[in-house]
Amino acid sequence: MIQLSNGHKLEFLAASGSLAFDGLGWPWEQPARWLKFWDPSVFTVVLKTLTFDPRLGNQRWYNPHKVVKWLDGQGHVNSIGLTNMGFMKWCELVAPRLRPDMKFIVSITGTPTELRLMAGRLNSFDIVAVEINASCPNSPDHSALLSNVQLVEESVKVVAEVCRHPIILKLSYQQQYLEIICSLAHTLAAVSINSVPWGIVYPGKPSPLPKKFGHGGVSGKVAQQYTWAMIDRLVRDKKVPVIGASVWDYPDLEILKAKGVGAVAFGSVFIKHRRHVFCPCLPDQYVTRWRREHGEF
Repeated sequence: MIQLSNGHKLEFLAASGSLAFDGLGWPWEQPARWLKFWDPSVFTVVLKTLTFDPRLGNQRWYNPHKVVKWLDGQGHVNSIGLTNMGFMKWCELVAPRLRPDMKFIVSITGTPTELRLMAGRLNSFDIVAVEINASCPNSPDHSALLSNVQLVEESVKVVAEVCRHPIILKLSYQQQYLEIICSLAHTLAAVSINSVPWGIVYPGKPSPLPKKFGHGGVSGKVAQQYTWAMIDRLVRDKKVPVIGASVWDYPDLEILKAKGVGAVAFGSVFIKHRRHVFCPCLPDQYVTRWRREHGEF
């Protein structure tokens, strides 16, 4: 468990993008929620990453799964990108209808100036934390963040100057994450982990995604070799609490707990068995089972 400065306890998170912009899931998932096949309220929900201006990205409402491909039953590769309505429109249209019985983390990305504006505006919302996404593998404008340690550090520092909420930083395997965390340890409440670029997991192999969408980011069991190595190093470093990633099967929770993570985030596992709209949501089953067998994480 990760105890935040505002008293909230992080245990089980829905990773950014898993449950859309309001924490209730994507439109095609609503019948299952209405019929109570799954319950989003068991998670602390990290909302899909917002940019200051609207972003088209790659995902389209009429064919949302074109940019997500199944990888032999062991994970997914996606090139969704940062598709979103823009921060101000989210504040106007979505934030007022967030369910009061649920806990939310708002994920943001952008230039330091944009991050400062968004973080300041979020002070008026009753949320758990702010996540700075500094590692999207599917967005061309994130290439600087992925390679520039100083830019990531500046981004976090400008948010910390104006934000009243705890700050979580989302990093990826290919970044100089130990150097970044060492510099920002006193500022961060936790570190979360993004998907792994296709070229790292499958070097020299063409991605199954359409070429115009790029190679994509890999998540799920096939990414564990990389994300769990990152977790091992971050936990051993003991600078900042770590949120575990790449949960695919229930025993993965035991493995991540033994590795020393303080909480776990469920990402691509949300669509593991949701090819049919009425299939139960595995992550909330995992949470229910864990709490029955172990209590708190």
